[in-house]
Amino acid sequence: MRRALGLLLFALLVGGALTVPAARSASPDVVVSQVYAGGGNAGAPFVSDYVELFNRGSSAVDVGGWTVQYASAAGASWQLTALTGSIAPGRHYLVGLAAGTVGAALPSADATGTSNLAVSGGKIAVVRDATPLTCGASAGSCSAVGSVADLVGYGGAADYEGSGPAENLDNTTAATRASEGCVDT
Repeated sequence: MRRALGLLLFALLVGGALTVPAARSASPDVVVSQVYAGGGNAGAPFVSDYVELFNRGSSAVDVGGWTVQYASAAGASWQLTALTGSIAPGRHYLVGLAAGTVGAALPSADATGTSNLAVSGGKIAVVRDATPLTCGASAGSCSAVGSVADLVGYGGAADYEGSGPAENLDNTTAATRASEGCVDT
């Protein structure tokens, strides 16, 4: 009986390990710390959408050749914004995006792009190259892409890191990671 129980336990452990997809480990350095999609809309505090990155690592990260990519909530067609320079440890990097007509100007951005983020939902990926992603139409589809340093799905996003997308945004609030991006939530 003990042997049968041991074999059953072994089969469950091995079987479970073979059927559960590998979890993506948290980025050791560059993560998205904020996503703001209400830029320029009624009641917006800022005229532009933006993505803020944070280097939570212990050394500078050269982001030359990297991109911040955006796709709609259900889409798998990504818009790219090229990054340049480096991010010192414990420092932020601002990516200014599409502008509207309402709100204050952003502080000087480290990179600028033209992506117009949807308040209702979307996906932001920090990618270690300039190849457009093709994933994102279903949950977990970007997890296997080795060049993705970090992924945030918000609102009605079909793909995201973790157990679900970040909350819905509005014209006045940004999605902000815990501890200014130090915690990959």
